[in-house]
Amino acid sequence: MNSVIEVKNLYKKYDDFALRNISFKLQKGKVMGFIGPNGAGKTTMIRLMMNLIRKDGGDIRLFGYPHDKNQKYIKNRVGFVYDQNFFIEELSVKMCKAMIAPFYDEWDDDLFNYYTNRFELPLNRQIKNLSQGMKTKLYLAIALSHHAQLIIMDEPTSGLDPVFREELLKIIREIVNVYNVAIFFSTHITADLEKIADEITFINKGRLIFSERTEVIGRSFQKVMLDHAPFSTSDNLLIGLHKSGDYYTAITNQFPLVEAKYRPVSFVRATLEDIMLYHIEEDRRCLL
Repeated sequence: MNSVIEVKNLYKKYDDFALRNISFKLQKGKVMGFIGPNGAGKTTMIRLMMNLIRKDGGDIRLFGYPHDKNQKYIKNRVGFVYDQNFFIEELSVKMCKAMIAPFYDEWDDDLFNYYTNRFELPLNRQIKNLSQGMKTKLYLAIALSHHAQLIIMDEPTSGLDPVFREELLKIIREIVNVYNVAIFFSTHITADLEKIADEITFINKGRLIFSERTEVIGRSFQKVMLDHAPFSTSDNLLIGLHKSGDYYTAITNQFPLVEAKYRPVSFVRATLEDIMLYHIEEDRRCLL
C-alpha cells in the first residue's frame, strides 16, 4: 500500500465557502506541499482528513482506509506539527511526553530521548518558555517518537527565522529519506516548498487549481512580460495579466503559443510564489 492519502471529488459546504471537487494522492516517502492563500481551505482540508468535521461528498482514505473508520489505527500513524501551541503552557517538555505517550501504541522513549537531545530541547523547561522554533522541534520530536507514517504540518515555518526554517527543511528531508514517511506540508510560504516538495497541490477559494509533481510545474509555467497591451484581457493563454509599470506581466503554461502570438519582451521561470499570486490575480480579475 503506497498511497498514504487519497482524496477524490471531496466536497464540503459552508454558508459562505465550499471546498469543491478536490482530488489528490500522496505516496509514502514523498513530501506534498499544500498551498493557497489564507482562506483558501487548507485548514478545512486537514480537519476533514482527520474526521474533525464531516464531509458533504466525495471520498477520503488514509492508509487505504476510509478516514472515518479504523480511527485508532489511523491516528496511531499520524503525527502533527502546528504553528500554534495546543499544550498546557505550564507543562514541561518531560511532562508533555508523559501525558502524550500513553495514547500511542508504538511510543518509543528511546527515540524521544534521541530527538530531544538532537534538537537540544531542555526536558525541564516549561512550554511557555520555549521559543517558537523549539516548540516546532518538540512537536516534530513527538510525531517521530510514535513512528508516525504520515506527518501533517500546518504552517510549520510561520513566524520562524530564516536560519531555523532552513534547518527544519533539512530535518524534514532527512526523516523522509530515513523513515520513508509521507509529509503533508500545508503553507503559504512557497519558497520553502521549492527546496523539499516532491509534489504541489494548490487550492484557491476552495477550488483545486492543480496537483502535480514539482518538477512538472517548474517546466510548465513561465512568467511573461509584454511591452504592449494584449489583444484581449480575457485571453486564456495569459494567467493573472496586469499592468506593471511600462509593461504587462502574466504567467502562462502555453508559452510557445504566447510567444507566437505576442512576441513578448521576455520569458523567465515562474516560481511557486508567482504561480500562486498570478492565479489569485486572475480570480480577482474574473470577478470584476
